[in-house]
Amino acid sequence: MAFYENTIVAKQDLAEKDLKTLKDKYNEVINKSSGKVIKIEEWGLLNLANKIKNYKRGFYIHYKFEGTVNTLNEIEKKIKLDSSVIRHLTVKYKRLDTKNEYFKKN
Repeated sequence: MAFYENTIVAKQDLAEKDLKTLKDKYNEVINKSSGKVIKIEEWGLLNLANKIKNYKRGFYIHYKFEGTVNTLNEIEKKIKLDSSVIRHLTVKYKRLDTKNEYFKKN
């Protein structure tokens, strides 16, 4: 298994309950498809560099997990069908940095 980081940018007009549901949904997808979530970071509502689908801001949710190709395929499949996600990015790592949180609010 390899280590991955997946960042999801959700629509700015989602309710707090919807964000919690979204976070739990992808946590469950990773865990059910032979993966293991190591850390979930909520970066909050941040400005986008450019407008995406007429949104200027987005909620960022960042997952650090261990998984296989099957895990990545399941995540991609679910994200493409999810209308509340406007962008996402998955990056593969040799090892994860779980100590630092770069967007931590003080």
